Amino acid sequence: MESTLGERLSMSLTLTVGGKVHKVIAGHIKRFSLDLWSWGFDGEIEFLLTDTQGRGGTEKDELLADFVKPDLIAVTLELKANLPETSARPSQTALKVQGFVTEKTLVEESVSTGQSSLILHRRYGLRFQDAARLLWRQHYPCALYTAKTVQDVLEEHKGEKIALTYDWDAGLGATHPMIFVGLDPRGGASFYDWVLWYVHAHAGVFAYDYAAQGYKFTGTKAATGTPLRFHEDNLDRLEVLLPEVIRHDVTVLNAVAEGPQRQPVTQQQAVSGIRQDVLLCTPIADDVQARVDLETARLKARGPELELSWRSFPEKAFTPGTLVKLPEGDAWSAAGIAKDAVLRVRSMSLSGEGAPEMENEVYGDDYTLFSDFRMSTRLEPKDEPAVDLPAWQAPPYPRYVEGLIVSEQGEDKDETWQAYTDSATSLDDYKVKVPLFADQIIPAPFNPNLLPGHFYFPAYKGERVLVALDFKRAWIKRFLDWRTGVRMPQDGQGVQLMVGKTPESGTALKHYYADDKPVFLMQRTHAKDTQKIQLNEGTLLIQVKEEPS
Repeated sequence: MESTLGERLSMSLTLTVGGKVHKVIAGHIKRFSLDLWSWGFDGEIEFLLTDTQGRGGTEKDELLADFVKPDLIAVTLELKANLPETSARPSQTALKVQGFVTEKTLVEESVSTGQSSLILHRRYGLRFQDAARLLWRQHYPCALYTAKTVQDVLEEHKGEKIALTYDWDAGLGATHPMIFVGLDPRGGASFYDWVLWYVHAHAGVFAYDYAAQGYKFTGTKAATGTPLRFHEDNLDRLEVLLPEVIRHDVTVLNAVAEGPQRQPVTQQQAVSGIRQDVLLCTPIADDVQARVDLETARLKARGPELELSWRSFPEKAFTPGTLVKLPEGDAWSAAGIAKDAVLRVRSMSLSGEGAPEMENEVYGDDYTLFSDFRMSTRLEPKDEPAVDLPAWQAPPYPRYVEGLIVSEQGEDKDETWQAYTDSATSLDDYKVKVPLFADQIIPAPFNPNLLPGHFYFPAYKGERVLVALDFKRAWIKRFLDWRTGVRMPQDGQGVQLMVGKTPESGTALKHYYADDKPVFLMQRTHAKDTQKIQLNEGTLLIQVKEEPS
């Protein structure tokens, strides 16, 4: 529960539209709200501007013309406690957020003078949020990368408005044979979802840096720095929240036929017989171990949390991620849970609204008096490993593109096949060229595909194939064209099996109809040299022949 009381805040609001800066002083601000999380923020604000030039006054609303434009509006909002400075009370520090407008409202209030209606006040309303949530949620790239890192991908897609820093080499620094970001606006998952999905899947941390107004990718939560001590004069109420305890174990299953595995991951609070199974099918032992490590990390139970309600805005402003301590004394020990503990601000919410009788008044003061002020914070233990992320959707894998089989055997014209052995896994792969993505070459499993194992017909050089693209792997879904020279006339209802490098160097098995009689032909060709066995109605032909020049 949040306390409700009056509060005086020093505030400044700056709006930048198309490079033009508009400043709104604190006395014009009538309502605001901020919800701040470790990963970003939402904000709302309303303010009044006066325009009296239409009735001979000197005040002009400079914002209107830019406000109604579709241009992106940057918002900078700062607020701090408005208290007299004394030697015992140092200068207050400000809470500052920078974001971009998502929605705008405008209400014009006028009075009638004679036969005309003249605008006196305009009430502006803005909703805004951090840059990544606004921009990346409208970003749906479909891009393929080879020999790149996930950090390379993030750098390419951050855009000019989003600042990123990295301290997670284990999660972002590895070079991958392929990375595919295949997002579809119809599928719902945006690039913002993709980023959150990746961070969650690899047990990383995605945090908004309120000081630098950017984002940090790290392997663990920040846990350094001197904790900020809260003062009880600012505080109203403390509530202890005990999250739901995980009651299941996990078993990682690897379903490969040769060497299947069942690896249990247990934890002390699990109820016997209750588990979640994770099914894999991979011949790579490192992939299995990586999933076991991930599930082990996810089974760590969340610790107690504290919901703190405030009487007034503190002199020393803070943001999510800040390390703090509660006031000393048993009254704030939270039943012993928080006594002398270092805590981390997980999230915070604050809002203010002026009294209704002040709705139409505009002041030039550098502070705003809110008759209704509310503030609360959610605190967690400093060593809490659980990572907060907003809701996200998994990206829609696989996506399908056409590719061409690569083989370096023989001459360019030869329709040869080739298996490439991966030095890291000792597995054989095809190489497939993807023309849509600048002819980049990606690996795909070299296996029988849809044929049983006693057929050995590898895909040949240049063959068009439909390729399924997942995040970091690809496979051949189906074959799309006929080999040169293999198609037969429809009138004869012929079928043919052609093997070899080219139609001029290979062997063909054909069955077709001549005069409605079946014909079977097996023919070997090497340049001018041909040998064939042909079965017709009543005849058997065996022939060895060198064709004339």
